[in-house]
Order: sequence, then structure tokens, then C-alpha cells
Amino acid sequence: METNTVHKLADILATATVHNNLPVAKLVEMAVKRGEGVLTDKGALNALTGKFTGRSPKDKFVVDEASVHDKINWGPVNQPISPEKFQLLQQDVFEYLQGKELFVFDGFAGADQTYRLPIRVVNEYAWHNLFARQLFIRPSEEELANHEAEFTVVYAPNFKANPAVHGTNSETFIVLSFEHKTVLIGGTEYAGEMKKSIFSVMNFMLPERNVLSMHCSANVGQEGDVALFFGLSGTGKTTLSADPNRFLIGDDEHGWSDNGVFNIEGGCYAKCIKLSEEGEPQIWNAIQFGTVLENVDVDSDTRKADYDSDKYTENTRAAYPVDMISGAVIPGVAGQPNVIVFLTADSFGVLPPISKLTKEQAMYHFLSGYTSKMAGTERGITAPQTEFSTCFGAPFLPLHPVVYAEMLGKKIDERNVQVYLVNTGWTGGPVGVGSRMKLSYTRAMVTAALNGDLAKVNYETDATFGVQVPTTCPNVPAEVLLPRNTWADKEAYDKQAADLASRFIENFQKKFPNATDIAKAGPKA
Repeated sequence: METNTVHKLADILATATVHNNLPVAKLVEMAVKRGEGVLTDKGALNALTGKFTGRSPKDKFVVDEASVHDKINWGPVNQPISPEKFQLLQQDVFEYLQGKELFVFDGFAGADQTYRLPIRVVNEYAWHNLFARQLFIRPSEEELANHEAEFTVVYAPNFKANPAVHGTNSETFIVLSFEHKTVLIGGTEYAGEMKKSIFSVMNFMLPERNVLSMHCSANVGQEGDVALFFGLSGTGKTTLSADPNRFLIGDDEHGWSDNGVFNIEGGCYAKCIKLSEEGEPQIWNAIQFGTVLENVDVDSDTRKADYDSDKYTENTRAAYPVDMISGAVIPGVAGQPNVIVFLTADSFGVLPPISKLTKEQAMYHFLSGYTSKMAGTERGITAPQTEFSTCFGAPFLPLHPVVYAEMLGKKIDERNVQVYLVNTGWTGGPVGVGSRMKLSYTRAMVTAALNGDLAKVNYETDATFGVQVPTTCPNVPAEVLLPRNTWADKEAYDKQAADLASRFIENFQKKFPNATDIAKAGPKA
């Protein structure tokens, strides 16, 4: 961190009442005492985040500094803000924090010590500090004694920016400065902004060290075989990576280096809506004392959490250390990946339930990041809609997406990794005509991909999408594997497949007009 920032922050901390690296129990006690949250009957701390129950992407900025100007992929994801506006905002935030009661957490991002980033998080709320402690990597006593932060998050939720003065779009701000090695957050109480800001930092820093940073979950088998799962919300990433026969490395953010795969975080940030003990027992059991719940509807008398309720938001969350998951890999490091799984929920019902990709196809589908929103899942959506999120994590990528795609292709080549595209969406027709793919079939297909069974079967080339589709798979009916065969109206299938292919092509041409070699691996018009 630049000296002036360090000195300014040190001055603030010298004038404030500072609680450094408090244990979980103390943070919970203080959060409850300060009225920041309530305990559930399971001992978890439930906090409400007020106006904002999710991230504020339109309020996220990167400081346009000379050292990073030519590296950042400027645009709607990485909006520039001037160094002068940042300095003014930082000054005003620091002045606001003077004399306040503050909470400090010192820890790390990155389980592999070769690539980990020492961080400091300064919070106005005790529950935010507890969130940081549970989500990032907690240091040992020895590591804490020698800890020197290289990046600092300063989170002042009650400070509101003045757009006319600070150059922001609203009173809310998430501003990242690589020269000052600082993240400033304010005007929102949604704790996930801390987690994703540091992920954005790692997405900038790791590729410069030849490490691919990835928005994915990862697990490892009993033989040491590693699998990566990429997928947008609703595709089954958490469900499929939480395999009782495998060990969880992490559920959301990872790095892939010459040493292997490592978790960037020390915790999990799981969605809670519709959570049940039967459906997701690992998450259910992790919600205990020390877990932070966000915006869950809790009965004021019984203190029981109603996970079916969307009273505050559908984006209800639970934050807990990864070691609360039975069988989790601690620390979160493992060997080189053997298999990569791209998950999509195709509500058009035309993508194969599982298909094998070449390296070039893997790069294409990685850049596309496709899934679809189902009719009825959001107000105003009356028909299936395509959603493309570059690299399955567009909001967190400071560099140009092709940088990450080319790194992925190189690593697939170097390690001879098998890549599969798995459709957890519809079969036999689109939403309203067909049916959702049975989870038991999807699990069987993923298992066959991971244990090598799909290396022993015959394949057919899909006429529209060009991918290789297995004609047989253990524990899956053969007729399910070829999507056209599951449609009663074959002409309707052909029309729908052509329509989806055109959407892929249009999206890719719009976003990556210069990636012509990768484009050749996509669907055919």
C-alpha cells in the first residue's frame, strides 16, 4: 500500500476505538448487543442489509491510474474514476471514521502460500467483520504476529457519497485502487461486496503470475483427481460439487497454478432460498453458531429461520467457514484438474444433457458463459431468455476476458484436461412442454465424466452445436442423451436449436469481434 494511504489509515485507527481480530464469539456478542442482528434457534447470526440485498454493479469503479490504465478492460464492469476523485472520497471516508468504534480483521486471500494475498478489512459493523473472518482465510497465531497487509478493504456502510463531489453514480460506491492497494465501500450494507472486491483484486493479480483465477467450485476424489465446476446461478454448481463421495476444495473462487488448484477463500457464501435438510444437507448442517445469515426471515418468537420465505429478498445467504462442510479439504489446495464441467440450465431444451468439448470449444463456451432464465422466475419474464456471463463471472474480471480464456486453453493443453458441457435444464421440449432433467441422471453423467467411464463410449457430433455427444452412459437411458430424440416434434426442435445457435453467434460477435479463431468452435448458423 502506498505510504500516504497507510499513514492516513493508521491515523484513523489511532483515534478510533479499535477491536483487532476478535474471536467469533466476541463478534457475535457485540453484533447482538449493538442491534446489528439476531440469533436463530441454531445459533447463527441473522442480519438484514436494508435497501440493498445484492451487489451494486453500477456503483463499482476502478481508479484509472497510469500503472493499470492499459491493462484494465474498461466498460460497464470496470468503470473508471479519476485518481483525484478517489483521493477525495478516501479523505472523506477517513474523516467520517475518525473517533468511531471499528473492527479489524487481518487474514489472507489464497490458500496456496505461494500466491496468497495478505489483506486487512476495516469495518464499521461487528457483523461485517464476522463475515470477513468467516469468508477469508484466517491466520494462525504465528501468521497473525507477522501479518503485513498488502491490500486493505475499508467498509463504511453508513457513509454516503455525493456524486457531484466524488464522481460516483449514487451514494453507494465500491472503488478499487491498485496503486493505493485499497478498496473503499460505502452506502450499502450488503456484505458480499467485500468478498467480490477481493476476488476482483485476485483476478487482476494472479494472471500476472501465470495463475488462472476462476469463478468456479472445485472438489477432489479419493484418488486425488480434481474437478472444476463452472456455472451461473441456478445451474446446480453448488449441488453437484457437494458430492458425498468427493471432498470439497471450495464453492466459488479458485486459482489454477503450476502447483495445482487452490481455494481463494476460507469460507462459503451459499444461497439459502428454499434450503432444506434433505436437498442440501451440507449447507443445512453448516448453519450453526458462527454462521452469518443475510436477509433470512426469522420468527421473532421461536427464532426459527424460514428458508422458503422471500420476505426481504430471494437472495438470502449463509456465510460460514469451509471447514464447517464435512470432509472439506483444509487447507484448500489440491493437484492439477483432470476434468472441467461447464454447467448450463438450457430452458429451450436443445443442448445435450452432456457433451464433450475440444480445447477450442471449451474456450468458446467459457467466453460465452451461457445459461437461460426460466419463464416465471422473474417478473416480466414470460418466455425463456438467454443469459451470457463471460467466463461465468463477468462482473469480477478487471482484465480482458480473452486473457482468461487463452490461459484456460493453454492449461487444458498442458494437462490434457477433459472438458464437458452439462445441461441441467430441460429435455423433451422447452419450458412448458418438456421437463427438467432428472437430478439423478445429471449426477450419473457427471460421475461418469469424473471416473473416466465416458472415455470408453461412442460419440455422435451434434449437427447444430458441433459438440461430441455420448450415445451411452451408465445409469442414464440412452434416449435421454440425444436431445432431438426426446422431442415429439422434431421440426420444432430443429427450429429451436437454430434459434439458440444464432443467439450464441450474435453474443460472441458482439463481445469478441476479434476472437475469430475461437469463434470457429461455436455453433453453426
